Amino acid sequence: MDKSLSKTAVIIVDIINNFDFDGGDNLFQHTKEILPNLIKLKKFAKENDLPLIYVNDHYGLWQADFNKIINYCKNEKSSEIIEIMKPDDNDYFLIKPQHSAFFQTPLQSLLTELDKTDLIMAGIAGDICILFSAKDAYMYMYDIHVPKNCMASERKDNNDYALYLMNSVMKANIDPV
Repeated sequence: MDKSLSKTAVIIVDIINNFDFDGGDNLFQHTKEILPNLIKLKKFAKENDLPLIYVNDHYGLWQADFNKIINYCKNEKSSEIIEIMKPDDNDYFLIKPQHSAFFQTPLQSLLTELDKTDLIMAGIAGDICILFSAKDAYMYMYDIHVPKNCMASERKDNNDYALYLMNSVMKANIDPV
């Protein structure tokens, strides 16, 4: 592994999604737009032996079993995204009760165990779950990269503002993949 990547983990937030809520159609369309870049990021992680950590809403199931979450979320709209981006058996999968990937999850403990201090964060919704996760990562003093072409929100202006905040306040690198 490249020495500069030895402390890096990739975190994918809420990509297993049913898009079945107010604003879900917009989020679905914007997620489809970033899907080629998410695929590149996942491939980059695999090629460089970086841990892929999926942190996802639990949808009331409260089980950290990505197959159960997939079965719950899969529908005509979400199927393609889920099939392409679903975790592999050797990836990590955590559920979260709220917006942040860190709030009441074992993510920080996992990153400590893996000796990772640099995070590449991607997924949806950028102006909520990625933003809150990046805020927590910043507070825990991780180095953060949120590629602007790997994050989507219901509204593009909200997505852009969240990227602005992550870059200016949380010192996140937002360069694209």
